[in-house]
Amino acid sequence: MDDVERFSQVTNTQTSDLFSLSGKVVLVTGGAGLLGQVFCQAFADSGAQVVVVDIDQTAAKSVSSAISKKSGQKVSGFGCDITSPESVAQMVAAVVSDFGRIDVLVNNAASKGSSLDEFFKPFEEYSLQTWRQVMAVNIDGLFLVAQAVGKQMKLQGGGSIIQTSSIYGVLAPDQRIYEGSQYNGRAINTPAVYSASKAAVLGLTSYLSTYWAESGIRVNSLTPGGISSGQNKTFDDKYSNRVPLGRMGQASELTGALIYLASDASSYVTGQNLIVDGGLSTW
Repeated sequence: MDDVERFSQVTNTQTSDLFSLSGKVVLVTGGAGLLGQVFCQAFADSGAQVVVVDIDQTAAKSVSSAISKKSGQKVSGFGCDITSPESVAQMVAAVVSDFGRIDVLVNNAASKGSSLDEFFKPFEEYSLQTWRQVMAVNIDGLFLVAQAVGKQMKLQGGGSIIQTSSIYGVLAPDQRIYEGSQYNGRAINTPAVYSASKAAVLGLTSYLSTYWAESGIRVNSLTPGGISSGQNKTFDDKYSNRVPLGRMGQASELTGALIYLASDASSYVTGQNLIVDGGLSTW
């Protein structure tokens, strides 16, 4: 083996190791949801032990069982109401008891409230009750989970926290694309509460990244653009026409960025918002 071959082999090994999550314990809230399931599978495929957390305990356990069988990794499901400090504290204690530590938190849970009819109402008719229901999960819940897991990470000497935002926490939605647009057969829009809550995620991320830096805890945001998940062709076409890459994204296309932020490959990255949007935000 000559020097070039030897250097190439060493470099490839080191690069591969940077992205490895072998032996890491990763906790994902909203783990039984659309993105959460994909995230949990990607972490297990990357060698991590995975904690699937969801308000629906039955779904969390079902998802964890399926991923464990497919990946061969230890994967467990936990029910948790992230709007309740007591429920969050109990969940974190149970996870630490079972897994011993938490190396990575993906603060991913989000809500549309108790009624889709109320969630999609025009701004002028929006109720404070629905606003508070959504905020209770989308930002209050993230605060409670980050607080509880951050305490544990400080005891361990560090960790990585990734908080899921949205392109509509960065940009205002183009209201023109919603005429004739549907999601699973119903008319849709992006309500103000969603944009406001996802923008708040970015503010919390920035704050925590500096607050916990000395404790070795990195905090970053992952911001997806439009992800194909049941929208009709009208919406797909209108949205895709605004994207430089000319299409909506797939949930699986977020996992590369996610693994990067969770792994040692991003050891010098904190306080950042990694946008995966097909170029939409560059216009």
